[in-house]
Amino acid sequence: MTIALTGATGFVGQAVLDAAAGGGAIRALTRRPQSERSGVDWIEGTLSDRPSLASLVEGAEAVIHVAGLTNAPDPADFHAANVEGTQNLLRACQDAGVRRFVFVSSLSAREPGLSRYGASKAEAEKWVGASGLDWTIVRPPAVYGPRDNDMLELFRAARFGVVPVPPRGHTSIIHVEDLARCLLALGAQDGSGHIFEPDDGRPGGYEHAELAKLIGRAVGKRVIAPHLPAPLLRLAAKADRALRGDRAKLTPDRAGYMAHPDWVCDPAHAVPTSFWTPRIEGPQGLKQTADWYRTEGWL
Repeated sequence: MTIALTGATGFVGQAVLDAAAGGGAIRALTRRPQSERSGVDWIEGTLSDRPSLASLVEGAEAVIHVAGLTNAPDPADFHAANVEGTQNLLRACQDAGVRRFVFVSSLSAREPGLSRYGASKAEAEKWVGASGLDWTIVRPPAVYGPRDNDMLELFRAARFGVVPVPPRGHTSIIHVEDLARCLLALGAQDGSGHIFEPDDGRPGGYEHAELAKLIGRAVGKRVIAPHLPAPLLRLAAKADRALRGDRAKLTPDRAGYMAHPDWVCDPAHAVPTSFWTPRIEGPQGLKQTADWYRTEGWL
């Protein structure tokens, strides 16, 4: 089958291309020229470029919409990227007669009042649900693995024995390779109206300090993991913005949802095992990720 993919040059999108290698044709949206890749037809354009979107989805059996803005210095940018971009892609699918649509949302959409990012994903979900397409929404938890820049800072901090974490709470995680396989599996399934929350199979997720200690073990260090109260987390976000400007990773928007105590995937929204099951458990995946960072000179 032919799959149209957005976000193909990003962290998750690259993993989807890797997982799809040899299994079918991929038509992938890109902002800039890319090197030739077997089985991939690159379409230059953006989510605001309607002719490019028309070329992207023409003749595709399924669309996997990975592209999205996860961090921004201006919170208003989330609406343009995550809501308007999704609307444009849905319209292109409707015009081209593409029925299957897999939308990568976020667990943060469960609590849209906590962040502009989560609110934008929640609003985009509503447009997907009202599209009339054969849709599935995927809400991943924290995604990690090779090429990831966000959790890299936790691995770097672990080398020095201290990994500050959010207030007490639990989170689920998923390795990017497992998420990629999940998205491709769902792209090949019929059945509209499902919201899935895939994870690594760990019931109840990980307490924040527990996850930090697992990262420490992955880099060969014993770490302490102090919990930062929400006010201190917000203060750290201001400090990060002052130090790194638009390159800040800990923005006030991120601090808003990081302070929430429950980012555990709901078993009621688990992906049916007949479609997909995770292969990479947390400790194994974190060690593999640390090894990749070292090999690539990131640690």
